[in-house]
Amino acid sequence: MLRIRMTAADLGRVRLARAPALMWETALSVHWLERRPQGMAGAQWLGAVAARPAPGTGLLRHLIPPRGYFPDFLTPYGTSPDFSEALEPVLCTSPVRLRADLALLPSRTRSTPHIRALTTADATAVHRLEQALRRHHDIAVAPFRAAVRESVAREYARASDLMVNGGTETLLADLSPLLRWRAPTLDVTYPTDRELCLEGRGLLLVPSYFCHGLPITLVCQDTTPVLVYPVAVRMPAATPAHDRSDHLAGLLGHSRAAVLEAAAQGGNTSQLARLADILVSSASQHLTVLRRAGLITSQRRANAVVHRVTSLGADLLAGRPAQPSARAQHLA
Repeated sequence: MLRIRMTAADLGRVRLARAPALMWETALSVHWLERRPQGMAGAQWLGAVAARPAPGTGLLRHLIPPRGYFPDFLTPYGTSPDFSEALEPVLCTSPVRLRADLALLPSRTRSTPHIRALTTADATAVHRLEQALRRHHDIAVAPFRAAVRESVAREYARASDLMVNGGTETLLADLSPLLRWRAPTLDVTYPTDRELCLEGRGLLLVPSYFCHGLPITLVCQDTTPVLVYPVAVRMPAATPAHDRSDHLAGLLGHSRAAVLEAAAQGGNTSQLARLADILVSSASQHLTVLRRAGLITSQRRANAVVHRVTSLGADLLAGRPAQPSARAQHLA
């Protein structure tokens, strides 16, 4: 059991990750290679990945065993949709941090040649790790990005509703059957007994597609503590992704569909305009229509308005049938 001790200040600093954290998804997908998750989604994923074995997988399996500790430096938090940008902090890890994190691996793992070289921050070893992570991501994560994004967006919409309608304590109480809120402690189903005192630093909740089974956290919580928890795994609909995009564009128009897809990652009007590759003024008009249709929500944060997809919007992006809404007439 993981017991997270929270103060009143911590409750005010609980945050939700708005989009997939690519380094977490990449690292945790390595677990799926060994754990072989059950269900249609896991079977489809394993079949696709097994057909394209990635060089360097052995190194990743040493670093990220299916159970127990794996180095914190592999999972810096970030929601950039660009993998190179997400990977950059890993490659810039200091030698001191590398040694400290790798020292916590079992001795038999540390004694392998690749890990020993990585412990010294050897440039060749770091490059080998980079290539292994890139290849694994390209095969095991990138082809499933739509499913990952849609699953996380749906969970974010659900969790946001809990927080908006009931506050942080309602969110913690109803977020997952793996969590139990008994003020001032959040009990988390966990493989080992551990206690984490937040001491006013707050908590970042990260929904994850590839988190399998139990929630997971970092060993060193020296900045904002992070709790990664599993979401319901959803595979893309039977319709190919490009066909779904064409159908969505046919329903909404290409620009409006692009704005809705961008909103699945969350962001302010300027950020979504950049992702959709349209003018800010046009993005603002499309967002107004999507909001009236119940496909997005918009909330003011400081000097910006942040837009997110709703559960209905996530269903539309995923190609799942949704109950007709009277608000859909505003799309016309």
